[in-house]
Amino acid sequence: MHEETADGTETDAAGDDADGDETTDLADRVAEYDADLGSAVADLQAQVDTLESELADAEERADDLESKLKRKQADFQNYKKRAKKREEEIKERATEDFVTRLVSVRDDLVRALDQDEDVDIRDGVESTLETFDRVLEDENVTPIEPDAGTEVDPMRHQVMMRVESDQPEGTVVDVYRPGYEMAGAVIQEAQVTVSEGQ
Repeated sequence: MHEETADGTETDAAGDDADGDETTDLADRVAEYDADLGSAVADLQAQVDTLESELADAEERADDLESKLKRKQADFQNYKKRAKKREEEIKERATEDFVTRLVSVRDDLVRALDQDEDVDIRDGVESTLETFDRVLEDENVTPIEPDAGTEVDPMRHQVMMRVESDQPEGTVVDVYRPGYEMAGAVIQEAQVTVSEGQ
């Protein structure tokens, strides 16, 4: 439908109505036909607006949490690297301290060997062994030297051979080489001979 304006030009009245309809609120348009339905549509529009707002807030919170999580993960990775580096430094220092004490024991042995051949070095070697044992004790290392007649412990003793003996069968006769344990963990089994009985 065309209408003529005051200056003689024609306009599209239907087009104007369509534009007006597009800009008119949906609820108002529905209310023109059915007031109850228009009210329901208005309520639904309000709910949609609320939900869209809540969704936007939730997405913003999720983005914020994801950003915080990434920062925490990066912080944790950095912490692990620092902790590992500290652990390596502590280990190096601990080893350095231990080696320093061993070197002093070695120096004592060298001095004992530097004595004249006719000098009895037994006292010096025994003193050095005592020093060495103290170093091991400081490191929580204790010898495994089972007495004769002790039951064989496969976790702490390595059987080298079985021999006839007055000791009960299956017990230690002699220690061929002592073992060692550190903080309760066996680091070297004692090598022993075991009785076969008489």
